[in-house]
Amino acid sequence: MRDPIVIMPYDANWPAEFNEIGSRLRHALAARALRIDHIGSTAIVGLDAKPVIDIQVSVERFNDKRELAELFAELGYLLRDDNPDLTKRYFRESDGMRRTHIHVREQGSFTEQLALLFRDYVRAHAHEAKRYAAVKHSLAKSLRHERDRYTEEKEPYVWDILRSASRWSQKTGWKPGESDA
Repeated sequence: MRDPIVIMPYDANWPAEFNEIGSRLRHALAARALRIDHIGSTAIVGLDAKPVIDIQVSVERFNDKRELAELFAELGYLLRDDNPDLTKRYFRESDGMRRTHIHVREQGSFTEQLALLFRDYVRAHAHEAKRYAAVKHSLAKSLRHERDRYTEEKEPYVWDILRSASRWSQKTGWKPGESDA
């Protein structure tokens, strides 16, 4: 049986944990990484989350998957070839490392921008973070050992928030800020 889904209260150490990992990525990837950003729930102050640091690395092009895999493997992150999302290359920590999901996406792609817009919108709207936390707690309780269903059941809410984020981006002229690392 898989580990249960656990949603924790926001941990003020999450940004520092990202900074440590992001700095190592920046050093290793140098100019290959056009951006390195803390995304996902741990990137939003005050938002309860699974204790997983999500990082988005933006690159010009995917190019050689093996080269990327070798670079990340040197840092202890393994390519997940079983990832069905063709808009990214997905890496996970090796055994014994801090739980980390690294999403490598092409700069300017829809999914790269979407992750940043979602993060920035929820950061700017505390009421959305509270609502999202309530959804996650409820789903984690009812789907404790069903990760795929947990993710699927969050989707309607995520798309609802993204509709609001789209309107907000148009009103504010939103653009991604500087890279986090």
